[in-house]
Amino acid sequence: MNVVILAAGMGKRMQSALPKVLHPLAGKPLLSHVIDTARRLAPSRLCVIYGHGGAAVLKLLEKQNEGQAAPIAAALQEQQLGTGHAVMQAVPVLDESVPTLILYGDVPLTSAASLQRLVDAAGGDKLAILTVVQADPFGLGRIVRENGAIVRIVEEKDASEAERAIGEINSGIMVAPTAQLKKWLAGLSNQNAQGEYYLTDIVAQAVADGVAVVSAQPAAEWEVAGVNSKVQLAQLERIHQGNIAHALLEQGVTLMDPARIDVRGELVCGRDVTIDVGCVFEGRVVLADGVSVGAHSVIVNASVAAGVKIKPFCHIEDAVVGAASVIGPYARLRPGTVLDEDVHIGNFVEIKNSQIAAHSKANHLAYVGDATVGSRVNIGAGTITCNYDGVNKFRTVIEDDAFIGSDSQLIAPVTVGKGATLGAGTSLSQDAPAGKLTISRSRQITIEAWERPVKVKK
Repeated sequence: MNVVILAAGMGKRMQSALPKVLHPLAGKPLLSHVIDTARRLAPSRLCVIYGHGGAAVLKLLEKQNEGQAAPIAAALQEQQLGTGHAVMQAVPVLDESVPTLILYGDVPLTSAASLQRLVDAAGGDKLAILTVVQADPFGLGRIVRENGAIVRIVEEKDASEAERAIGEINSGIMVAPTAQLKKWLAGLSNQNAQGEYYLTDIVAQAVADGVAVVSAQPAAEWEVAGVNSKVQLAQLERIHQGNIAHALLEQGVTLMDPARIDVRGELVCGRDVTIDVGCVFEGRVVLADGVSVGAHSVIVNASVAAGVKIKPFCHIEDAVVGAASVIGPYARLRPGTVLDEDVHIGNFVEIKNSQIAAHSKANHLAYVGDATVGSRVNIGAGTITCNYDGVNKFRTVIEDDAFIGSDSQLIAPVTVGKGATLGAGTSLSQDAPAGKLTISRSRQITIEAWERPVKVKK
């Protein structure tokens, strides 16, 4: 099967310099949604018709081609002269021995199952159209039938009053026998209200040639909804997120409010996972059994092991959280963070590119960067690993059972030995020996004769 995706439109109503098909839905460009769905059908050839914002679209296609055995072909539509004209640009790459499926880069939510039904309905010799009945079909092409058979499609601007009363609309998605498709495209005319070459005009040609025109219907009306404005994009975003939330609920995940979750990638959940309101998941996130995620947390490309409690307002990115750990509230785990089991990272603590072993804790107001922290370590409030000299970064090593007093600065590269204790306020620039108390601060003195300044009255 050939697949042609039309993605050349400017999208003026989006009010944006970004090409319409590159606007994100659930964190992924609209066009990428369509390409990923098309690839589930295992097409032998896949061609994207591009035009407006061509360089950006081609860059996306390069990314989509990474690791793919069959790369996507691209065909330029220099002038946007209608859907029929767009498909004409793909003619040189189409294989006539298999049917051609035509999709749209701004219709992101069509399921592979609905498309497969359409392909099955077409077989190898019929023209098949994905249609849907709408209560308000204004602006859409109507399916005109005679004695139940599809005979043509009429666009809104060319329709009579009786035709505009028809509720069955053309989604634009269709499957055609390729040899006949090429012939029909060559016979298109732009003598219509828009002055464009309508792809829908091939229906009348198919009827004239004795080719059966059949239809299939999607599982839901929103599967054929397109994006022409930010309003429509926002509507599809909520539909899509609602579908994801419904699937999570069916899997047994507890969502405190299914209307207030955003998944912008892949979210994999174990049993008895609880997610509070306003949480955002990006990339691939794995939440193991018994994980709870507090309100308004953001988790990106992370793995969270069983029994972890993430309190509200946490940000976790490119990190691994060990079993039974407690994170937050207001904690930030930056890329390269790996926590072992039963680690406590508390409020306003930031961890970056560091490994923290089991049963250690940093409960308040600390920064741990480029560090290797052992087991059962206590990192006091206000502690900072000074890992950057303005040019280079260095590592701090804190061995098992160390106790870091509050408001300490560990100036890397430095090692705190096993069982060592740092007194509060220590600025450590040399290694602290194991099992010893190390203090680095000035001696406390009292100035007996000092008096506080008094403001002179005028």
